[in-house]
Amino acid sequence: MKVPILANPTNPVRARSESSERWQTSLKEAIRSGRELVQLLGLQQTLAPSAQAATDFPVFVTREFLSRIQPGDPDDPLLRQVFPAASETAAVEGFGSDPLQEASFTRCGGLIHKYAGRVLLVTTGACAIHCRYCFRRHFPYSDIPHSIDQWQPALDEIAADESIEEVLLSGGDPLMLADPVLERLIDALQSIPHLRRLRIHSRLPIVLPSRVNDALVEMLTASRLTVWMVVHSNHANEFDEAVGQGLGRLIDRGIPVLNQAVLLRGVNDDLDALTDLCRRLIDLRVTPYYLHKLDQVAGAAHFDVSKERGCELIEGLRTRLPGYAVPRFVIEQPDQPSKTTIV
Repeated sequence: MKVPILANPTNPVRARSESSERWQTSLKEAIRSGRELVQLLGLQQTLAPSAQAATDFPVFVTREFLSRIQPGDPDDPLLRQVFPAASETAAVEGFGSDPLQEASFTRCGGLIHKYAGRVLLVTTGACAIHCRYCFRRHFPYSDIPHSIDQWQPALDEIAADESIEEVLLSGGDPLMLADPVLERLIDALQSIPHLRRLRIHSRLPIVLPSRVNDALVEMLTASRLTVWMVVHSNHANEFDEAVGQGLGRLIDRGIPVLNQAVLLRGVNDDLDALTDLCRRLIDLRVTPYYLHKLDQVAGAAHFDVSKERGCELIEGLRTRLPGYAVPRFVIEQPDQPSKTTIV
């Protein structure tokens, strides 16, 4: 079966409203250097030398996320996630460029088939924030499709394999795609009869909440596929009123929202921080889904937290929170058929 990429989607997005353009304007205004972060946060006395850290992974931070960072605090948990550290250039044994060996599971450009019944489509290399611990910070994005028509081989692969019932859109960040492009891709996927679910993994609802506009919600709810949204937040301070409203807009329209966090040294590796994060999530009707052991990507070793410490934290959460608010502590291993639950 050859899947047509429609020139005119079945549910065309209406003319872009002012709110639809707002998120793209925000991207143009993002911070793009450590030096600029230092200046805007009043950290010249403490972090000025570090701002020049040599790294091939550029800084990119939305001003919405910047507004939640405490000025003058070099140890702010949100700042640590985005500020380049000199230690990123150190070679650490066990940390490499492809920690999950995704190259071994790539069927064609951008299509990764690792787990039974589902595939992951890397839709773009662009993100609205560059997290310093990103496991795809060295991913060969030049090898993935860069136009709508170039997705055709991946769509044909999916259509030819009736064992696949779920597609995960990832990246980069799939919500960096403009609405007309994203809609054409979703229309092509929902034309494949054996597909049942669409899962979107995105950090944008957290770092750029204006992306969750009416046009996006209408597009997702119009699909015949069951849509799940998986967001990524690591600390309670990442949530402000706008983030809560955007998440509520999805949930109110019937789109379940799950959260994945990464256990990070100096960010959330203490019980109070994780408790606050999980409480904030469930107050917003978001399910704390996974707490990930750090993927061992080169440049992120300074964030690593031991399995033993992670287990202690999960046990602590169980004494403070109802069971549905405690995430599963997991690690992803290249040779396993699913994520491995540590505790």
